[in-house]
Amino acid sequence: MLFNSMTFAVFLLTVFLLYWFVFGKHLRAQNLLVLISSYIFYGWWDWRFLTLIVFSSIMDYSVGLWMERSDSDKTRKLLLLISLTGNLGLLGFFKYYNFFIDNFIHLFHLFGIESNVRTLQIILPVGISFYTFQTLSYTIDIYRRKIQPTKDVIAFFAFVSFFPQLVAGPIERAKNLLPQFYKNRAFEMQAAKDGLRQILWGLFKKVVVADTCARQVDYIFSNGTHLPGSVLAVGVVFFAFQIYCDFSGYSDIAIGTARLFGFRLMRNFAYPYFSRDIAEFWRRWHISLSTWFRDYVYIPLGGSHGRRIVHLRNLIVTFVVSGFWHGANWTFLVWGLLNGLYYIPLLLLDKQKVHTDTVAENRRLPSLKEWAQMTATFLFTLFAWIFFRAENVKQAFQYIGRIFSPSFFVFPEVDKVCLLLIAVLILAEWVQRRKAHVLAIENLPPALRWVIYLLVSHSIYLFFETQQTFIYFQF
Repeated sequence: MLFNSMTFAVFLLTVFLLYWFVFGKHLRAQNLLVLISSYIFYGWWDWRFLTLIVFSSIMDYSVGLWMERSDSDKTRKLLLLISLTGNLGLLGFFKYYNFFIDNFIHLFHLFGIESNVRTLQIILPVGISFYTFQTLSYTIDIYRRKIQPTKDVIAFFAFVSFFPQLVAGPIERAKNLLPQFYKNRAFEMQAAKDGLRQILWGLFKKVVVADTCARQVDYIFSNGTHLPGSVLAVGVVFFAFQIYCDFSGYSDIAIGTARLFGFRLMRNFAYPYFSRDIAEFWRRWHISLSTWFRDYVYIPLGGSHGRRIVHLRNLIVTFVVSGFWHGANWTFLVWGLLNGLYYIPLLLLDKQKVHTDTVAENRRLPSLKEWAQMTATFLFTLFAWIFFRAENVKQAFQYIGRIFSPSFFVFPEVDKVCLLLIAVLILAEWVQRRKAHVLAIENLPPALRWVIYLLVSHSIYLFFETQQTFIYFQF
């Protein structure tokens, strides 16, 4: 079930009415409704994959309780290993089995060895990377004694499968989202209004900007061998805004939807293309995943402690693993490695935490230095996006080679509507860069607010053609 569909609109309205007007005074009934609704939402794609969510939920719920009953470090480590093996084993099989088999077969061929091992026709379950990391955070935090395991099975199952953020995040931590299932929730009109505004802006980013850019990106990357380098360069810019608006648009809809039901999800994007260095970019891009890898991979490896070479190793490993999380392709590994390499100079100069404020905090426009910093960061990000979008590493290098050719100086013939939409997005985000989302405009006069709402709504109507899936569903 896609957020940008009439099916979801009917589903959301139905669940909302039942949640507040039928079960509004019964917390456990509300949680049960969330659980059932989440399973319907996910099962809409393929009901068979519900067994994976149920399995993970049963396993980690049980592991959490068993950990609480044991004071033995050996037993607790064994239980944690069961959770890690079970969850990552499923993720690895569905997402990476064919990748490793293909590469082993290729390696054997290099040595003249024929292999009888064959790949399988495996369908990747939607959202498995997201809910796997979400439930793993629960068992790891219990092992670290940061949280207590829950005995409320309905609340836990609802936490794992919470439909607004189930298939593409934000990846919530148990310490943030799970306690919200324990508390009585009263309907808050202001929170609901803000949630609707955020949903509206998320739909604008997805339907109007991302899907418009997607058509151009698909054409340009499919014809990269004969289009001018200038067009290919613009194609990378289009992809940068496609993936940003597609993914952050999903996050906005998820966060806004959760607010309709009295839940607060963590912010997942904070205007990342206004970043002044790559460290700031990663504090603003896919925040829930970045902090997950920081807390559960980077810090356990040793973080910034020890010798500088060890520190750099931990950084590179974390970025490469985070790249591989995105998909079973060498392109994602290269993308992760590039971002890690970009980070190294900041680490060596101890400047990775210089930019923690909002750019041009008390000014309308950035300084010349900030312009240069944002431009440089964006260009480095664009270069890495080529690998993220390419079908394989060979295509990525061919694409790069075509950009850095004399044809780069040919005037690019590209969709001007797409350029205009990107310009509108950048302007809107710049004006609202201190806000949680662009349509947080409650301080404007009512008449002006409604003009903006109607313009955004009308643009969604005009640009809506067919239901386009979200990019991150494949991850």
